[in-house]
Amino acid sequence: MVYDSFREPEWWDEACQHLSKDKYLGEKVAIFDDVKMTSNGRVFETIIRSIIGQQISVAAADSIWNRFTQLVGNVEPQEILKQSFESIAGCGITRSKTSYIIGLAEKSTELLEFDWSLDSDIVMKHLVKFRGIGPWTAEMVMMFSLLKPDLFSIGDIALIRSCKELNPRLETKEEIVEFAKRWSPYRTAACWFLWRMCDPEPVQY
Repeated sequence: MVYDSFREPEWWDEACQHLSKDKYLGEKVAIFDDVKMTSNGRVFETIIRSIIGQQISVAAADSIWNRFTQLVGNVEPQEILKQSFESIAGCGITRSKTSYIIGLAEKSTELLEFDWSLDSDIVMKHLVKFRGIGPWTAEMVMMFSLLKPDLFSIGDIALIRSCKELNPRLETKEEIVEFAKRWSPYRTAACWFLWRMCDPEPVQY
């Protein structure tokens, strides 16, 4: 299955109704109800943007992403392969990430010819086979491009921070994962509101 269009989650309104009843997150849903989570439908672009955003601030990632898109235009494998290693790195991208980006462009057929409608566990196993894509990046792809409704990324520092703000008794990652189960089957939407607690500017990958 191939997606290539801007779309909103079919489950968004139901998710917000579900989360608005939660004693921890309900107030945040009311505060940040101005913008819906959306997908541009371009899996490859989301993968590359997520790699650029690995382990750096949202502001830094946005700045680097803007320079990168000015360089390559449409974020497609053939456009990336027209660029030199040094020109991509010159956008502010680390050399390791530059290597990942070029490698994924070279293996784009194997990467993208896949049924993205399959269960999240199967999609995860497919994505992490490729160098540069770890669990966090795969989760961002499933959330922001594929709009899978029930994901929680325990590797995301901002999500951990927001959960601890909601419930200061939480200490370990295991406790946070267990706590987040209260938002199932719409943990992806919960993540959206948790991110906005840290930065009111809507996050996008």
